[in-house]
Amino acid sequence: MKILSAAQIRELDAYTIRTEPVPSVDLMERAAKAFVQWLLCKFDEAHEYAIFCGKGNNGGDGLAVARMLIGRGNSVKVFIVEHRESGTPDFEENLRRLEGLTEPVFVRSAAGFSLPATGIVIDALLGTGLISPARGLLADVIPAINDSGLTVVSVDIASGLFTDKANESEDVIVKPDYTVSFQVPKLAFFIPDCYPYVGEWHIADIGLDREFLEKQPSDYFLTTRENLPHLKKKRGKYSHKGTYGHALMIAGSYGKMGAAVLSSRACLRSGVGLLTAYVPGCGYEIMQIAVPEAMVMTDPGRRFLVSMPESLIYSAIGAGPGIGTEQGTLEAFKNLLERFPGPMVLDADALNLLALHPELLELLPENAVLTPHPKEFQRLAGASGDGFGMVGKARDFARQHKVIVCLKGAHTAVVLPDGKVYFNSTGNPGMATGGSGDVLTGMILALLAQGYTPDVAARLAVYRHGEAGDRQAAERTEEALIASDLIEGLRW
Repeated sequence: MKILSAAQIRELDAYTIRTEPVPSVDLMERAAKAFVQWLLCKFDEAHEYAIFCGKGNNGGDGLAVARMLIGRGNSVKVFIVEHRESGTPDFEENLRRLEGLTEPVFVRSAAGFSLPATGIVIDALLGTGLISPARGLLADVIPAINDSGLTVVSVDIASGLFTDKANESEDVIVKPDYTVSFQVPKLAFFIPDCYPYVGEWHIADIGLDREFLEKQPSDYFLTTRENLPHLKKKRGKYSHKGTYGHALMIAGSYGKMGAAVLSSRACLRSGVGLLTAYVPGCGYEIMQIAVPEAMVMTDPGRRFLVSMPESLIYSAIGAGPGIGTEQGTLEAFKNLLERFPGPMVLDADALNLLALHPELLELLPENAVLTPHPKEFQRLAGASGDGFGMVGKARDFARQHKVIVCLKGAHTAVVLPDGKVYFNSTGNPGMATGGSGDVLTGMILALLAQGYTPDVAARLAVYRHGEAGDRQAAERTEEALIASDLIEGLRW
């Protein structure tokens, strides 16, 4: 699914209006109908509604929503915030259509309205056309909505939130519980800083021109279940373990052998044909007992790795989980990068070694997959200032070093060397637990060994990783989730 800029969304609206053809006010009617359908599926019809409308087209959406809710017998109070002199033509037409159904409250000051004690607030003050922060009267009204204690639902996007750039810290923005976005998600929905101003978001299809949408260039996408069929390979009837690759997992140190166990088990659960785990001497018995399906090689180092195997003839290599950053491990890691040019996934301490010794970045094989969480990425690339900046830095880093960056988070971003970004649509806060990243590393390694291209391996593994977390959280609750549950929850 493509993620479009605010300008592209306006072009998509205009193209649909021009070529369908459909009057803009009728397209607004479709949007309001889709919003109301979602609203009444989410909440029962017995609620009271307080609808805050600006005087632009987002406010026109709000007025149409008010009319439809009243038509269904709901109690609706409409507040029109007089933040500018005149409304858009479609706003004025919907105001005319509302005549006789309810008497709007025209808000001209912060003291000019009072919210009900119960009910649902619908935010239709400002939309994706926002060009400057909410100021003046809007900045007085928005805090009252946020402080009301009522459930708040934003129409298309929270009022005051920019679609595809960062807000300043002092900007006044609605904090909705839900956002119902028209046709496509907005880039802001995937930025951690924006979460307080997004809440739980949903997409409402309003029938915008699909052919035009498909032709729009974009560097931002959302990986959904609909994308999976063309990503996943089908297994052949006469295939054998050699068909699905031989992976090498380099992991573990004294006290951190759990990382090696988790990443190895996840690799095996993800379809690899053969797996060899390369661990320090202290991990031999642990691996043989905990992961009997894996072959185990031990390093001369007892507590941490000090070398690499003599032969590196593997389909793909994963390195980093729990290996530490000792000097001997640094030399071994450098040796790996110098000798293996093939598919590779790097996580955890491998990333820390790269951050401590940035000269090693020049040795990374092309399309290596790096899986940092935000702090690890900050150590690699420097501070970003805000979430939009971090995504921008990840794109620059991926381009410069010709690698794939899986920037982990609520919507893990898979950033490709060409600058394209694929946000993920699965996962939950229960996955914020030690070992989750080790599981993802093993999954990506397995797909690389099976011959998946690195970009597809990263996107597919990230999606299935989150999906496993969702499956297990539904059974165990988010609080009870641990990393090994993710392995048990895998379904390919």
